[in-house]
Amino acid sequence: MASLLARREEITHLLHVWQTGDRLALDRLIPVVHAELHRLARLHMRGEAPERTLQPTALVNEVYLRLAQLHAINWHDRAHFFAMASRLMRRVLVDAARARGAHKRGRSAICVTFDEERVADRRADAVLDVVALDAALTALAAVGERQARVVELRFFGGLNVEETAAVLGVSVETIARDWRMAKLWLRRELSKKVSR
Repeated sequence: MASLLARREEITHLLHVWQTGDRLALDRLIPVVHAELHRLARLHMRGEAPERTLQPTALVNEVYLRLAQLHAINWHDRAHFFAMASRLMRRVLVDAARARGAHKRGRSAICVTFDEERVADRRADAVLDVVALDAALTALAAVGERQARVVELRFFGGLNVEETAAVLGVSVETIARDWRMAKLWLRRELSKKVSR
């Protein structure tokens, strides 16, 4: 437990150093967070079509390149960093699916579930196009921005309820409520797309 706390403090320290303009801090940060980023990338990639060209390591590398281009981010802590990384992973996956023309051919299918108990285990009840999921999340953001952020942080970012609450600055109870509402809303929206 002490080493986990020390690692979290090291990540936060490196983020703050990077924020002050020390670009080398990012180079020191990536090895510390690489294993967690790679785990998130594997979760994102699980269930995608076997002929995909993007692999988890390539996804992590692309996220690193996009992070390196960010300027003037006020990093709060480790959870904030992984929230941003999860958002970037989502963008990379959607961009890759669109580049493959996957939406029209149904080749970007990724297994997803919105059951809280199975967030870490992304075996699916249904197969869903990553582009359709992105569109549904964008639509959710239009009616409930915080709920969409909760899905992004929990599902894509792998953050737990407490970390999500810290990133969004709300209570754990609010996150639990938003998570339930968002899952119901997304299930309804995505079932409409499947039935068409």
